[in-house]
Amino acid sequence: MNLSSSFLGAHLRIGLGYDIHPLVKGRPLILGGVRVPFAQGLSGHSDADVISHAIADSLLGAAALGDIGTHFPNDDPVWKGADSLFLLQLVLNKIKRAGLIPANVDATLIAEKPKIASHVKAMRTNIARALSLPLWAVSVKATTNEGLGALGRGQGMACLAVALLQEKVRK
Repeated sequence: MNLSSSFLGAHLRIGLGYDIHPLVKGRPLILGGVRVPFAQGLSGHSDADVISHAIADSLLGAAALGDIGTHFPNDDPVWKGADSLFLLQLVLNKIKRAGLIPANVDATLIAEKPKIASHVKAMRTNIARALSLPLWAVSVKATTNEGLGALGRGQGMACLAVALLQEKVRK
């Protein structure tokens, strides 16, 4: 069986996403669509939600549709301050038009602070709603960089995400 053949009758595709933004004063910290209380927020053209952006890239990658910057360029004023959960909904529409639907997504935030454990369920709920997925199909977790590099010094946050897509069932 090769990667393009079916596995248990379903055509599956996997994608990897990554996003990183510096922390700055004067912006809210938005992660997974949740405003997390913190002294700094992430700098970016949209709301700079690294979790949603990494998930969007993983979905687009699995569908071979490019990346988030191709679809929502940071030099286009239309996307200035955009809600990244809305961007996830637009990505969902794009992958559906390609004949695919998400099966699940998994994201790992890399940040020294703040702790996000108390916000994870709300993040998962937001992402699940944006992608029309059940809650059990969305995972969000966090780790630190153990003090190493710019992320370890608390200068920014990054996120890695994977997504599994399957062909839409044709009726």
